[in-house]
Amino acid sequence: MTITTIIKPVFLLAALLVSGTAWAYSPEEAELVCKKPKFTDFNLSPYNAADNNEVPAGAEFIIKISAYVDPTTIKLTAKGEPLPFKVESNISFHKITAKLPATLNGQYARINVSAKAVLGCDDQTGWLVKVAK
Repeated sequence: MTITTIIKPVFLLAALLVSGTAWAYSPEEAELVCKKPKFTDFNLSPYNAADNNEVPAGAEFIIKISAYVDPTTIKLTAKGEPLPFKVESNISFHKITAKLPATLNGQYARINVSAKAVLGCDDQTGWLVKVAK
């Protein structure tokens, strides 16, 4: 057995290992590939202590979510309780329509929404509202 018959397989194995790691995504690159969901156009007035603004009990509200979200992963809550909602989708966004429960009258409620993008990234956001009596 010569030294070249030993070295050739070692170099081949090293080349395969190096090329395999070169094709892998770094965590920074994975974040660039996977876009987090975007939540926009919440139509109720979030609570602001300076203005003391209120929203009507039972008010209907909308939230738009980026189109690259899997609509089956959307979760919507008010004050920690799941809210029923309707989803209308087009090529630009998903429009979520829901109503505040009438039982929240006179209370503060945080409306939370979360979703997962088709590529696996997820995100969530929320708004605090004061519900009128």
